[in-house]
Amino acid sequence: MKFGNKSFERIGFGGWQLGNSEFFDPMSIEDGINLVKKSVELGVRFFDTAPGYASGLSETILGLALKDDREKVFINSKFGHRADGTTNFEVASIEAAVNESLLRLKTSYLDSLILHNPSMDILKGKTQHFQEMKRLKEKGLIHHYGVSIDSYQELDAVLANTDCDVIELLFNVYSQSCIPLFDEIIKRNILLIIKVPLDSGWLTGKYNEFTAFKGIRSRWTVDDIYRRSNLTSRLKTMVGDDDLTKYALGFILSFDAVSVVIPGTRTINQLTNNLEALNYQLPNHLKSKMIQLYQDEIKNNQLPW
Repeated sequence: MKFGNKSFERIGFGGWQLGNSEFFDPMSIEDGINLVKKSVELGVRFFDTAPGYASGLSETILGLALKDDREKVFINSKFGHRADGTTNFEVASIEAAVNESLLRLKTSYLDSLILHNPSMDILKGKTQHFQEMKRLKEKGLIHHYGVSIDSYQELDAVLANTDCDVIELLFNVYSQSCIPLFDEIIKRNILLIIKVPLDSGWLTGKYNEFTAFKGIRSRWTVDDIYRRSNLTSRLKTMVGDDDLTKYALGFILSFDAVSVVIPGTRTINQLTNNLEALNYQLPNHLKSKMIQLYQDEIKNNQLPW
């Protein structure tokens, strides 16, 4: 995949978990640096992060790990949720926030800057956010800009009202509502980044109804867990395998609109498992069955994130 002046494989690195002890098991700075360096060694060139990830530590770790490889990697960061835990979408604060990210990332520019789940009025172009990001692009602080969003309604609004060339979207086997808009994304040559590709771990196949969840995953209700467990069991039967990772990632990569997928990565084992999907092509009959599963069981009764 080539976008702008950078090339990268279609499996990237999701940096939410880097150094993040608030929502996940603790990770030291040294372990985070080693993990990022190993990912570069294995061919990863796309890195996603945000100021709000681990109170800025995700960006800091990436900056330390990538400083010698900066020109061959693509770094996407965000605006809206700050390193101090506050939320601030004020247009006037975008440039200052970008400069803070640049300091942590030890770089002079972001390959892309995206608004971190902004409100619908912003997505409908009723504010000056995109004009300000265009100005920062002309200034050289960022090379591309866009949004991180979750739903069909949000994606439809962005495509209808903005000129952004980067969209980060929640999309996976259990969340397929945006597929009808993929042709427009291709037509406009938008960089489509896929977040939450493994449904926060369910689509690896490692969870079931008896799993004890903690941290960020404790958000699920008993009913949520039961539904996801049932769906996951059906997927395992469908593909004939208990490890669902390559099938789940393969499903996403089977769509031409998708530029890069950013599974969250905490260990070398997760990293290598994710990258194996690059060598796997999901058969059409399995893709059709996965789409049908969504149509029958989820479309009219969406799973909460």
